[in-house]
Amino acid sequence: MTPLYIIPARGGSKGIPHKNIKPLGGRPLIAYAIKNARIAGADDTHIILSTDDPAIADTARTLGLPVPYMRPAALATDTAGSRELILDVMDWADTQCIEYDCVVLLQPTSPFRTSDDILEALKLYTPHTDMVVSVTECASNPYYNVFETTPDGYLHISKGDGLITRRQDAPKVWEYNGAVYVINPDSIRSLPMGAFSRRIPYVMPPERSVDLDTPADWLVAEAMLAANQSLQQTF
Repeated sequence: MTPLYIIPARGGSKGIPHKNIKPLGGRPLIAYAIKNARIAGADDTHIILSTDDPAIADTARTLGLPVPYMRPAALATDTAGSRELILDVMDWADTQCIEYDCVVLLQPTSPFRTSDDILEALKLYTPHTDMVVSVTECASNPYYNVFETTPDGYLHISKGDGLITRRQDAPKVWEYNGAVYVINPDSIRSLPMGAFSRRIPYVMPPERSVDLDTPADWLVAEAMLAANQSLQQTF
């Protein structure tokens, strides 16, 4: 299997300004994703940083990663979707005669993902799969403690009959954690990712599922690193 690794790093982050190159544990955030891909076996030709920001591109170059591709401005807005940027990178890779048989999307905002997470997700992938996606168990469960409101304003359980009284008795539910997406190139060319019917979960524990979206998330990540030196060495 020959993956094409895509690391999306738009310059216009609002929740955490300049987060993709903000130092975490002494390293710019994008360094974690680049290292993950390399340890998973990727050569630099197959690691494509998708950024519109020269500062992010320069930071990647200081890490030894060439940045021959720059994201078009039209795909660097708040409304641009992941599918569009993936397709643009695939089209560019095709013009460069870069061969690949699957796409691995590594968001920089998942710094505690490991290269083993990538390799285990790749093991689950087959050409008959639309996508293997990393998930973690939801803290809230629609069978137990997630509610909706009726038209007259009353709460009712989102799923089931509302009679489950212990979380352990509720069916497990999962959420994407944003760490690893292994995508079938043919599937994403023909369908939006939300329409994929053949999605396989790769389960990750909560401690490796931190997704940096807000300043509070960043504080949590820094605290985790400070409290666990072995965690820093792992990543």
